[in-house]
Amino acid sequence: MIPVLDARKIAARDPETLSVLRRGAEEIGFLKVAHTAITPARMRFVLAAYRAFFDLPEAEKRRVDMAVTGANRGWGAPRSEQVDPAANPDYKQVFDVGFAAPETGLPVYAENLWPDSPEGFREVIGAYYRDAMAVALDLLRGIAEAIGADRHYFDTRFDRPMALLRGNYYPPRPDWAGEKDFGIAAHTDYGCLTLLGTDGVPGLEVLGRDDAWHPVQADPGTFVINFGEMLEMWTEGRVKATLHRVKGSAAERISVPLFFNPNHDTNVAPMGSDRTILAGDHLSRRFTETYLHLQKT
Repeated sequence: MIPVLDARKIAARDPETLSVLRRGAEEIGFLKVAHTAITPARMRFVLAAYRAFFDLPEAEKRRVDMAVTGANRGWGAPRSEQVDPAANPDYKQVFDVGFAAPETGLPVYAENLWPDSPEGFREVIGAYYRDAMAVALDLLRGIAEAIGADRHYFDTRFDRPMALLRGNYYPPRPDWAGEKDFGIAAHTDYGCLTLLGTDGVPGLEVLGRDDAWHPVQADPGTFVINFGEMLEMWTEGRVKATLHRVKGSAAERISVPLFFNPNHDTNVAPMGSDRTILAGDHLSRRFTETYLHLQKT
């Protein structure tokens, strides 16, 4: 069972809470966290903004199509990503924003691509992006302490984060969908920590130790937390990256993951080793693999 934690107790360094946090990170790779600074009402407001965007005509969304920029900024059409080469391209739509530092010339810090409508979309999503990053950093502090590292180990490594906020729109599972068709196919996240807000509609499934897929559901304001390949490597395998997917159902679903990743030049090689693995290089390689499959088909 995925544990549900109180963010206030993580911040207060409650020993019992940190013990459960450690178990979730090291044994399961998934957690749920409630009572963050982002209230259920705030999350519903953010979800409504994404829904208004995804309801726009396709021609309007194509004005901010990320295929034009070549970076993870703007709208991604259905079947524009393929996270599992053994499955068909994912049938979800997405909208991405990230940390902008265009002076670096790096795609992971590209300018954001904002739509002209719906009205207020940029302000709502931009403010949520800022506040969600603060929540994610607080959680990383708790994880650092739970696994025996300095509580503020991650702070300076996330002051210019490659943090990507994504709105996912999963339509009702299409009639034509077969065994290889998914809203998003089975994958592990590429980076460090994912802070997932959802509309409460079921759909997310996690692969358990019993090799069975288990549903994970959370209401708006309770966040699903999972960990990526980068953090697993960085912590010498102590924190687990776990396979998950969205097959889809008769109901449409919106989810909002924040992929919280460190500064581009952070060394994410196993702690204490003399190796160097730059965070930016790891993410660039994994993004390339995701889109290369599509270029070959």
